[in-house]
Amino acid sequence: MHCMDNSASDLSAAIGVKVRAERQAREWTLDQFAEATGVSRRMIINVEQGSANPSVTTLLRISDALGIGLQALVAVPQAKRVRVVRGGEAPALWTGPGGGRGMLLAGTAPPDVLELWDWTLAPGDRHDSEAHVGGTKEILQVRKGTVTVQVAEQTEVLQVGDAISFASDVTHSYANEGTEPARFSLTVFEPGVGAGGKSEASHD
Repeated sequence: MHCMDNSASDLSAAIGVKVRAERQAREWTLDQFAEATGVSRRMIINVEQGSANPSVTTLLRISDALGIGLQALVAVPQAKRVRVVRGGEAPALWTGPGGGRGMLLAGTAPPDVLELWDWTLAPGDRHDSEAHVGGTKEILQVRKGTVTVQVAEQTEVLQVGDAISFASDVTHSYANEGTEPARFSLTVFEPGVGAGGKSEASHD
């Protein structure tokens, strides 16, 4: 059963408005944008209309193509030097079938984007991520339960207090293969967002 609560629906609507405005500011057609992102034209339309509940992968492809960073897609851009996100205010960009959530707590503006996530995984929950752009790195620390992290062909089982750092420009995943809920903090560093985007590609 698929249902979106009001906050998820509001988030999808806000993302749609932002994506459409950013695409139109670049004077990209839907077809050009689909090609730039690797996301289908139909999905782009659904995202812009706020009718889709896009995956983290889709949002990353869109934010990378726009060169604005994921945080700018899902929250009010940070105009001030300091921005506080109170507990419970962060958007859940991923929800697992068992009730797990991936919450984007905070992020910095491009070009060097730093994100802080709070993830919970119910027993059996798993999130698969495709390779991020070159130079992307992640640091993860388990706060509760056991988390199985796979980076390309390497698998590590992490207990409470364990930490792992890895280059995430390869496929990777986080999973809870245990019987108790798990929770981990995740920091993602993505350098050079927006550099070399299609909008700056002209050489005349």
